[in-house]
Amino acid sequence: MNETNPTQKLGKYMLGGAWIVILLILIAFFNGWGEKQVNPNRSPEARSGGGINEVKLYRNRQHQYLANGEINGVPVTFIVDTGASSVAVPPKTAERLGLVRGRKNFAHTANGITEIFITEIESLSLGTIELSNVPAGITMGMGEGLVLLGMSALRNIEFTHRDGVLTLKQYR
Repeated sequence: MNETNPTQKLGKYMLGGAWIVILLILIAFFNGWGEKQVNPNRSPEARSGGGINEVKLYRNRQHQYLANGEINGVPVTFIVDTGASSVAVPPKTAERLGLVRGRKNFAHTANGITEIFITEIESLSLGTIELSNVPAGITMGMGEGLVLLGMSALRNIEFTHRDGVLTLKQYR
């Protein structure tokens, strides 16, 4: 006869359930680990004191500085580019942020000349650093996902780079 003991049957189900739980834990761990490799600054290290707002950013595996912040109170992910003259916002992101398209212009980018629309960001924050009325461009043809944080935002911020850490200081 091929009768299965109820205890053995329950044990098989529990063992299968345990493997599923272990697999889910591994997926969650490696997913979070992978995201941290791309953007190690999801919650930037920030402090304020003595009239200085300071933010420390750690570079990712591609030697880029990505960091979560906000534009007009809406969460965005910045990529810091000290070689860019202005903040560049992708068109769909600009729509989501409620940015108004102003005068049409053209900009020289790493990918050549591209069409932009001049705009102004009412408020921009990165950790404890807060900026107001930041000139920006809604950059056509720019891929969605990242807002390029250029010198129109960084011009009054002191920044130093050492051993894979970019330290930004805003003096109040």
